[in-house]
Amino acid sequence: MDETAVDDWSPADNPYAIAVSEAQWARRDVALCVRRIHAGNEVVGGFDSRQIDARHLCIALRQLLTAETLEQAALADLGMDPMVGQTLEQARKRFELSLPDITQIRNGLIHFENWSRGLGHGPQSQRVKAGDEPRDVARAFWGFGYDITTDTVSMGPYRINVTAAEEAAAELAHAIYMAARAVDMKNTADHRDAAAQVLTDAEVPCAPAGPVQVSAGLDGRVWLSLDSTAVAGGAERRTLSRKALSALAGAGFGITSLGQFQAADPALRLAAGQALRIEPCAARQALATAPQG
Repeated sequence: MDETAVDDWSPADNPYAIAVSEAQWARRDVALCVRRIHAGNEVVGGFDSRQIDARHLCIALRQLLTAETLEQAALADLGMDPMVGQTLEQARKRFELSLPDITQIRNGLIHFENWSRGLGHGPQSQRVKAGDEPRDVARAFWGFGYDITTDTVSMGPYRINVTAAEEAAAELAHAIYMAARAVDMKNTADHRDAAAQVLTDAEVPCAPAGPVQVSAGLDGRVWLSLDSTAVAGGAERRTLSRKALSALAGAGFGITSLGQFQAADPALRLAAGQALRIEPCAARQALATAPQG
């Protein structure tokens, strides 16, 4: 493994992928909490396990909204089609419609040092500004717990349904994934188009007008292949293969292959009908991950 490449890695290079990772962790956290809450009570050091899991549930649910915020920022930085962000925004709105009080419940849990004194931001602050005493405000917004009879978690005036939480989490996590998938598809298309343009500029006959093919696979990789039936002789296929590989290498693209091959020369592999992977050009990768504007 290239230690330099490992040392140079940063989550800041691909925040859209970090959003997916965090959303998937949060979604599984939600699912686990819901499963344990519905499984029944277990006493842990004198505490009801359902009440413990209810706390984790609320925090994990709010993490999904944070992941969506990160995904939206990444989409904007990458200059993605606004429709991608709008579709994700609609998913967030459905999540908030299903669990409208989750942010306030999470805030009360996380910022108990302020909420317990009536000094929290948002609704508590508004009540104090309206003239209510902080201790009265604190009392009105206190009292966290899971109610087995209604399958709800509440804190003061706020409530969420536990069963609805799992479905809402799954939908938002999937929407975040699909937004990131759109980024991957765009990156792959840009990578494919750039490689094809290099070959065209080098007068290498590319498909659909020529036998050299640059295609995007379902795996998100870009592949170089040669339609051997469109080239008469083996010598001509080898010459065309070397010309294509030389043009791509000169533009900064790398060439790799999967599996074991008898021929060590990539041009011979390509001429023999084996597809080769076109690695992204380092310069284009840096441009793709840099903030736009």
